[in-house]
Amino acid sequence: MSIPPTESWTLLQGGLVFLVSAAIIAVTGTRITRVVDQLADRTGIGEAAAGAVLLGASTSLGGSVLSVTAAWNGHAELAVSNALGGIAVQTFFLAVADMVYRRANLEHAAASVPNMMQNGLLICLLALILFAPYLPDITIGGIHPVTPVLLVAYFYGIYLVRTASESPMWLPSVTQETREDKPDDVTAMPPLSRLWVEFLLLMAILGIAGWALEPAASVIASKTNLTQTVVGVLLTAISTSIPELVTSIAAVRRGALTLAVGGIIGGNAFDTLFTAASDIAYRKGSIYHAMPEDSKFWAVLTLLMSGVLMMGLIRRERHGIGKIGTESAVIMALYVCGVVLLLGGIQAAN
Repeated sequence: MSIPPTESWTLLQGGLVFLVSAAIIAVTGTRITRVVDQLADRTGIGEAAAGAVLLGASTSLGGSVLSVTAAWNGHAELAVSNALGGIAVQTFFLAVADMVYRRANLEHAAASVPNMMQNGLLICLLALILFAPYLPDITIGGIHPVTPVLLVAYFYGIYLVRTASESPMWLPSVTQETREDKPDDVTAMPPLSRLWVEFLLLMAILGIAGWALEPAASVIASKTNLTQTVVGVLLTAISTSIPELVTSIAAVRRGALTLAVGGIIGGNAFDTLFTAASDIAYRKGSIYHAMPEDSKFWAVLTLLMSGVLMMGLIRRERHGIGKIGTESAVIMALYVCGVVLLLGGIQAAN
């Protein structure tokens, strides 16, 4: 089916805005990794906590703004699929980062109690999102009761992560391949105030880029007859998750392995709040009950991928298939299968 010239021009404009915004997110995400690594050392909060709170939240800001904007405009499917698809692809990116680090499996070298706590928190939050559609379709002030529960669970979970970092009840075995979180020389770093200003500026740029992506993604969906789930999972989720890929690889190359893993897992936990924020912005009722089956499928797939990752963090295999962890290989296979099933569903529908 041919697209009329006027619609082709609109599609081209939407595509250009999409590509430019995605490029801005990639460049900004690279820069913010160094800043967060230095803030972790300057403030003494450690790479795991910095990855969970600072890097995870900042690199997820673009996707968060996109989901909230989509929900506000009544596009519940795009809002939810962007959030859940982002978690899935970011977990896939962690496996890619494992391929970059050749000395040992990343799950082994970056052994950390806080990272396992974050992953456990992520599993709980995903389970809450999947549980919500089976509850009564009621809202209070336009907000479903699961939304405040998600918010409280997240912030309490982050408190537990910080507690586990400061006073761990047990520690992973240290091996020759283990890379511990050791602060760099803070005297060679910029002043703390300058680092915070740069961090906030980069966060703002990521947020603006995410805001620009939403209308571009909606145009692509409407002009190509693709579902919003497909656009959310394969376009917006991947493009807004580019910072996680860039920052995790950059952190691995800097030797900040705990930050690399913590940034991905922490960003995934933060991404579940996209759904909570989207429910607040969505004015047509409960966004959980507006979730299509495709979005629920990606939530289940992400839950499975997170469970596999948790086993990898506990098992700590030193070397696996092709010098990457067996769990990383399974995670990559699960994500690819998910994409194939999603595209297969599109072809069947046509």
